[in-house]
Parts: sequence; structure tokens; C-alpha cells
Amino acid sequence: MSRRTSLTIVLAAGEGTRMRSATPKVLHQVAGEALLAHVLKAAPNGDGASLAVVVGPDHAAVSDEAKRVRPDAATFVQRQRLGTAHAVLAARDAIAGGADDLLIAFGDTPLISAATFERLRQPLRDGATLAVLGFRPADPTGYGRLLVEDGRLAAIREQADASSAERAIGLCNAGVMAFDGRRVLAILDKIGNANSKGEFYLTDAVAIVRDLGLEAIVIETGEDEVRGINTKAQLAEAEAVMQARLRRAALDAGVTMIAPDTVFLAADTTFGNDVTIEPFVVIGPGVSIADGAVIHAFSHLSQATIGKNASVGPYARLRPGTALGEGARIGNFVETKAAIIDAGAKVNHLTYIGDAHIGAAANIGAGTITCNYDGFGKHKTEIGAGAFVGSNSSLVAPVTIGAGAYIGSGSVISRDVPSDALAVARGQQSIRDGWAKRFREAKTRGKTKTAK
Repeated sequence: MSRRTSLTIVLAAGEGTRMRSATPKVLHQVAGEALLAHVLKAAPNGDGASLAVVVGPDHAAVSDEAKRVRPDAATFVQRQRLGTAHAVLAARDAIAGGADDLLIAFGDTPLISAATFERLRQPLRDGATLAVLGFRPADPTGYGRLLVEDGRLAAIREQADASSAERAIGLCNAGVMAFDGRRVLAILDKIGNANSKGEFYLTDAVAIVRDLGLEAIVIETGEDEVRGINTKAQLAEAEAVMQARLRRAALDAGVTMIAPDTVFLAADTTFGNDVTIEPFVVIGPGVSIADGAVIHAFSHLSQATIGKNASVGPYARLRPGTALGEGARIGNFVETKAAIIDAGAKVNHLTYIGDAHIGAAANIGAGTITCNYDGFGKHKTEIGAGAFVGSNSSLVAPVTIGAGAYIGSGSVISRDVPSDALAVARGQQSIRDGWAKRFREAKTRGKTKTAK
């Protein structure tokens, strides 16, 4: 067994005409991350690994996403779509570096794992020249079949060219391959375009390897791992598989989920100990939930940090930039955005808090809103520790309410309030004794005369 340390990964980003979308296929999302990002994160990283991403022309957004996830990625453009081997050879300059191993993967298989990439490299360490990833789909129709003889891969037969006996084979080609990096260019350069479409197919590499007297091996994985995405229906299927994985991982980590199938997680969601998630909760990207926190039913969180023993919902929406301190409470029909809510503060009912900082143990009454947008820019509201904001108050930013201050219910506050002061800003109440009775009598007399 030889020690192989250097590695080049060539990842074809691909097109997606059947997605019926202006968004490039590999930028569609599963669990809050682009398909491409999932594959890039699974691909080997670190010392000795280099990454080449092949994109189509005018796909700068795909290149940008690759660089965001893997700053080490080099991008190459495939100007003509002439098959899988042609796509890989668009990265010839990267391949020519002569790494020990070459991995070939695709940007539309978001469920593939790092462990599978590692298993695919093992036969190369044992002396094989080529390892092909295979799987056994429930319905093999349309897939190339892997023909195995004496434990070695003899050929990949496309369904259109397969005999009836070959079509009965359940082992299919996933398209992901690993080559001996020192031999791969010589093999790829031998692939011809002797097919009806005039294209160059990676599958022909198997026959070339065999003709050279070298060894090709099959490594099997499950169907879910190699699900390719070409349609919105397949995107939804991949989402379902990913959500099942994420829920299982959360449960295994100790998260309590009363109805797991109703909870949706993001790939980067993190949980502390003893977290509880009630039914019908949607957690978007960038959310961390600390020990003992409870997310009540029908809440939606994105780009938010939930502190220890905090409580959210039911029916709450936490938008990007929200951070809850320990024991903070966000109640029903509350929306927050760019809001820092310190330990023990309460925002319990029917309230909007945006571009604000609420101090520890402050209480925000029902129906309160921070009026943070003037039509041109956003402005900040500062509410001090222990302050009490009465129900149905409007806080017109920029404004500061001092620690321990008290805001009378129904107030419109547009000036700063000192600490421990009372602020009331509403119209003077007037009372007219008997007015309601006289009003009803007058209205009743009017109806009686009209009826006559």
C-alpha cells in the first residue's frame, strides 16, 4: 500500500435547464445552503488538497459561491458543453500538477459525505488506477450499469447501449470517480467522441484503464448520497432526505423535538444541551440555540442567537441580527430584527422590535413598536435595564429610554427619557357624563322615524 497525500478535486458545477429558474442549478438551496456549498464542504480539505471548480460561461455567481465556501478554489470555464470528460479537462492546468489522487465530483449532489470521498480514495492506495462510485437505485432506469467481473469493474454500459441482461443489473454509475493522479491525463486524453452526440464521456475511462492492463474498482454507497438534482421535484426530495438527517442528528445530540417531522432545520443550526423545539418550527441559516432554550410552536428563526434558558414563541419571528440573552423571553406574535435583547428581558405580546438594544430585565408591553425606519434610513432605539414600556407604545427612533424608566401605555415617545423617569405622551382624556346614553337615544329616534 502506497502513501498518497496530495489530492486534486475537480468539481463540475453543471447546468440546470429543467430547473426552470434564472438561478444556476447548483445555487439552489437544500437546508439553507447552496447545492454546491454542500459538496464543497464534504470534499477533502487541508494540506495537500487543491480544488478546481468547472463552471459554465457567464456563471460568475457560481464562482463567487465556490470562493466563499472554499477560498482555495480555482475556477475554470467550460465554454462548450461536450460531455463529462470535456468538463473535467477544462481544469487541465489544475490536473497537470500531478497530485497523487484526482477526485471528480459534481456540484448537484448535495447529500454526498466526506466519508464517501475518503472511501473512494482507498482503492488507489491499494494500487488501483480508477475507483468508481456505484449505487443500487430503487429504479435503475436511465442509469449507466456497472459491469463487474471477478470483483473488478469491466465497463460502464449506458442504458441505451445495454443488452437486456445488462439492463437487469441493479448496480449503477453515480458519476463520481477517483483516479491515480499520475496517470489520469493520459487516460482522459484517450477518450474519444465516437458517439452520436460527438461528446466525451468519463465512462469511457473504464475501458481505457482495462486496455492498459490497469485496475478499476467499484465502491458502493446508498442511493440518497448520490441523488443528482435536475428538477424542482428532485430538489424537494433531496431536502426531505437532508431534513431527516438533520433531525436525527439533533435528536441524537439530545435535542427534544415533540414532532420532529414538522421541524425544519438549516445545515448550520447548532444546539446546546436540553434544548426543546415544539412542533412547526422553521429554523433558517445562522441560528445557534444555547442550553435549556425552548422554541415554541409555529416560530421562524433566521440568523439569530438564542441564549441559555431563553424562550421564543409561539408564533414568533426572529429575523437576522437578533440576539437573546440568558432567560430572555420573546412571546406570541412578536417580530424582531437587528435586536439585542439582554438577559431576563421580556417582549411578550404583539410587538415589533427592530434596530434596538433592550437592557436586562426590561419589560416591553403588548403592541409596542420601535419606529426604526423613516423612509430613508434605519435608526436605533436604546432601552435601559429594568425599564418598563407600557402597552401600545410607539418609540420613534433614534431615541433612548434610560434604565428603570417607565413609559405610560399608549405613548408616542420621540425624545430621550432619563433613567427612572416617567414619560407619558398621549392626548388629554376628557369625560362627558351621559353622552353615550344621549347618543344612543338620538340614533334610535332617527331609525324609528325612518321606519314610519
